[in-house]
Amino acid sequence: MRRIAQTIRLRPEHREEYLRLHAAVWPGVEAALHRAHIRNFSIFLHGDVLFAFLEYHGDDFDADMAVLEADAETREWWKLTDPCQEPWPDRGDSRQWTELTEIWHLDPPGEDATV
Repeated sequence: MRRIAQTIRLRPEHREEYLRLHAAVWPGVEAALHRAHIRNFSIFLHGDVLFAFLEYHGDDFDADMAVLEADAETREWWKLTDPCQEPWPDRGDSRQWTELTEIWHLDPPGEDATV
């Protein structure tokens, strides 16, 4: 399993539209994410900054992302959500969101740990 965190800015003038869209994510988009082995996906908002966290449970991330990006309903969804977002200038090769480097993770307690 691979944990992925990403960030992007939310354009203030599109805030209400973005929140409205995510209050009712299309079932086909959710199904495409599941087919791409994405689990435990959340998007958080702080001011005008969006933060996403997801877990990837597949074996070939690049192939699964290519299938996701080719999905017709997901592409239509992105036509609505992309204009609401303002990528960070340092996003590199990513499509929209900037991937963050994980610097620490709390593993579940071991059998000998005191909780």
